Amino acid sequence: MKFTPAQRIPALVALGVIILVCWASWRRADLFERLERMTFDMRVRAAVRYHPTVATNLGFVFIDEDSVQRVWNGSLGYRFGLYWPRQVYGRIVQELATQGARAIAFDVLFGELRPDHPAVQMADGSVGPDSDDFFAQQMRRAGNVIIAQTPEITPPALFATNAWAVGDVSTDKDLDSILRRAKVFRLYHEWHPAFLQLEADPGFGVDLRKARIEPRRIVLPRAGGEPIVVPLDANGNFEVADFWGDNLPPGIARKARPFTEERVWHMGVVLAARELGLDLANAQIDLPHGRITLRNRAGLERVIPVDGQGNMLIDWCLTVNSPQLTREPIQDLLEQYRQRLLGATNQFLNRWRGKLAIIGSSAVVGNNLTDRGATPLSPDTLLVSKHWNVANSIITGRFVRRAPLGVELGLVVLLGLGATIVTLRLRVLLASMLVLLLSLAYAVFASILYFRTRYWLPIVLPLGGAWLMTHVCLVTWRVVFESAERKRVRSIFSTIVSPKIVNELLQAQALSLGGTRREITVLFADVRGFTEFTDSSQEQVAEHVRQRGLQGQAAETCFDEQARETLRTINLYLGLVAETILQQDGTLDKFIGDCVMAFWGAPTPHSKHALACVRAAVQAQRGIHDLNLQRAAQNKAIALENQARAAAGQPPVPLLPILFVGTGINTGMATVGLMGAETKSVVRQGSYTVFGREVNLASRLESASERGRIFISQSTWAHLQRDDPALGASCVPLPPLTVKGIRAPVQVYEVPWRLSGTRRIEEEFALPQQETAKKG
Repeated sequence: MKFTPAQRIPALVALGVIILVCWASWRRADLFERLERMTFDMRVRAAVRYHPTVATNLGFVFIDEDSVQRVWNGSLGYRFGLYWPRQVYGRIVQELATQGARAIAFDVLFGELRPDHPAVQMADGSVGPDSDDFFAQQMRRAGNVIIAQTPEITPPALFATNAWAVGDVSTDKDLDSILRRAKVFRLYHEWHPAFLQLEADPGFGVDLRKARIEPRRIVLPRAGGEPIVVPLDANGNFEVADFWGDNLPPGIARKARPFTEERVWHMGVVLAARELGLDLANAQIDLPHGRITLRNRAGLERVIPVDGQGNMLIDWCLTVNSPQLTREPIQDLLEQYRQRLLGATNQFLNRWRGKLAIIGSSAVVGNNLTDRGATPLSPDTLLVSKHWNVANSIITGRFVRRAPLGVELGLVVLLGLGATIVTLRLRVLLASMLVLLLSLAYAVFASILYFRTRYWLPIVLPLGGAWLMTHVCLVTWRVVFESAERKRVRSIFSTIVSPKIVNELLQAQALSLGGTRREITVLFADVRGFTEFTDSSQEQVAEHVRQRGLQGQAAETCFDEQARETLRTINLYLGLVAETILQQDGTLDKFIGDCVMAFWGAPTPHSKHALACVRAAVQAQRGIHDLNLQRAAQNKAIALENQARAAAGQPPVPLLPILFVGTGINTGMATVGLMGAETKSVVRQGSYTVFGREVNLASRLESASERGRIFISQSTWAHLQRDDPALGASCVPLPPLTVKGIRAPVQVYEVPWRLSGTRRIEEEFALPQQETAKKG
């Protein structure tokens, strides 16, 4: 796109906006990120209503206030308070396993063993295994139990070794406290027994969760004391003897690593791996390229899109109330377990066969049960739902993918350039309407794209920043600039063209005033008899002053009054001609003494400029004729009045002068533009005018014309023949004229303007004939 000089400034403004928005996009500015996440949340909420394809083998076993009440009131065969012994969960595991659940995942944290809990009461009344042991036995028998772990709470070895897998259930919210992402896996430190022993000793006050791993050392903060610094060698090993001295336990090396890293996958990932048989141990992790690849033995592959920290966007398509999600309160399963023990097995439907069961809280109140928070779906959502939504994405292979930075930057540049072109090429109102319409179309497209493909196309910076902000900045510039330009155009043309032409100029997309070559038609109209009228008027005033003996101020007053009367007379005739020119959409160039210069075809194009010019000349002659008739009639009345004044010895009243107009017209190419002075000391905007050979020819034709006659050139007559053949045919060819400045004789035509039955003004009122060829 090529910009004109007047468009370079807004082009630079647009470029600045685009660069600024690109910078904000690259920096992921917090304000714009928050706004972008809000648009994402709106798309997520709308997408739920479109019934996306989801897995049908996910289920939720929920613990609520009724569950606590049932366990408490003894209706299930035992009575326990809020903190349930692990044997209750062992019963759930056994029941779900009996029904054929494919996986049993606990979104419940078991941070330590509880030997204080009561042992299992067997059906025959005998005392069974300890509560924790019973739970571990049921997990080992089921072989499909997944237990929870967080960076703060690690399950005891008894549970971890008997479970099928451990799943991470930690929650990583965005800065606005809304859960949108899930960390696909998390690295946990398995500390050396020496460090574990150090943490277990309350005298040291060490918390390994707060340990700082620094180059060549590990710093262990202490509560109320100086931190413990453990040096490491070049291989990252520490001296075990520094902890135990010479009393090393059997099988413990003298040098060892302080910890090993264990990869713990998100619970939803573990559930999907259980369902699809994915090999988590041999996952291909490529965080720089934003993907984690999982495969099974059959060749099935799932590529999880992640960010640089290993987080995937959660596809919130399954809510607690989704019909595809199997739901059952935990007390119902406990009741079924009790009935099985009693032998009543024929009444069960085994709803959980082949299901991936997730056990978690759905309680509304209560610090120990509540597990709710803000998600894109709602400010109050069961957070356990993140597990089945993550699992569903992997099972179905449908992931939320955010457009990479390169795509976002490309959109910013593309939309910024588009806004620039639309705003600068179209009128402001039309451009604004188009910008709003396309903004709506982009937002709708981005929403539909997310609904169908889960592709997160950015909206805020490309649309609100590059597109809308560029448009707003350019419209602001145009309003300021075009307001000044409108004032300039009005100052130049408001007195020389008709209001219609001024409006066309103000609405023009491009206006060339600096000089251009155009085909135009030029008119010169000169008032005949004005010089004689002026001379005779001055002589009469001088005679009056001599006769009255007037001197000084009195004499000056008489001469001033004569000058004003002369000016009123010439203005009357010139004003009539000028008004006719404006009525015919001509450009009134200038007044040269008692001569009017005008032209057609600029500043706005006119396809029939010659015809419009000739019609203006005809209309002006007829208007002058009507004016002269009025003045001649007034002179008759003045003549009668003067007879009475003479009889009374009073001086006569001067008669009104009768003037005529001679007109010359030519058509051709001429230079059009603003002409004025521009030097180091003088910068002045001149008048809008035309000049060139064709202009000079029009002036020469006017000089040759007599009073009340219209002379046109050969080129003007040719235009009349094309645009108005009847008028062209009525023109009278005259003998060729030799005019000053042009060597060859010029063919001239006279345009008749008198209406049928119209007589000359001299014939009408028997006025004395004036010299017809004499110019004022």
